[in-house]
Amino acid sequence: MSVDPPPVPRSRPGGRTARIRTQVLDAVSAELAENGYDALSIDAVAARSGVHRATVYRRWQDVGGLLADVFDAAAHLPWEPRDTGSLRGDLAALNQEIQDSLGAESSIAVALIAVSFRSEEAARALRQLWEDRYAQSEIIIRRAIARGELAPEVDARALLIAATAPLYHQLVLLRTPPDPRLPDAAARTAALAAAAGAFTPLPAPADQSKVRGRRRAPM
Repeated sequence: MSVDPPPVPRSRPGGRTARIRTQVLDAVSAELAENGYDALSIDAVAARSGVHRATVYRRWQDVGGLLADVFDAAAHLPWEPRDTGSLRGDLAALNQEIQDSLGAESSIAVALIAVSFRSEEAARALRQLWEDRYAQSEIIIRRAIARGELAPEVDARALLIAATAPLYHQLVLLRTPPDPRLPDAAARTAALAAAAGAFTPLPAPADQSKVRGRRRAPM
C-alpha cells in the first residue's frame, strides 16, 4: 500500500499533453525528494522539467495543484497486493512494499506525507489516495476469508490498519532505519490477532432494562 507515486505512465506517440504532464510530475517528485517542500515552486519545476513556466502556471496554477496531481497520478495506476497463499504472507508482502517506499534515502513518499500537513489541497489528495489504497488492499482479506483463515464478518479496514501501522510509526514518526524483520513481525502480530477474533465485531450488548425487568423463576 505504498504512497510513493510510481512514474506517470508514458504517453502514446504524439501525446504532447501526456508527455508534458509526465515531465512536470517527474520534476515535482525530484524537487521534493532533493530540496523539500519549502523550495518547491512553479519556476523550479518548470526549469527542471524543461516545460515553459507559462504552461505550468496555466495547467496547475500553483504548488498545491502540482502536488494534488502527483497524488492523482499515483491513485490511477494499476496496483494489487501480492498473493502469497496466506494472510500472514500477504500482509508481510504489503508491509515490505511500504518499507521499501518509506525507507528509501530520498523517499518521495515521506516528502509527500510531510507536504500534506502544509497544503490543504495536497492533504485532500493524500486522503483520497489512502482510501483508494485501503480499498485495493481489501482483496487480501477477501482471499483470507475464501481460504478459511478469517471469519466473513472481519473488519477488513481495521485489520489492514493494524498490520501496516507499525511501519508508518517507525519510519515516518520515529524516523528509525528500516528493520528487515519488521514487515513480517507486524504481519504475524496482526494475523494472530485476527485469527483470535480481534477484528470481528462484538455482539450487541443485551438490553439491561429488559434483563432487570425479568422476574426470576421460583425455586
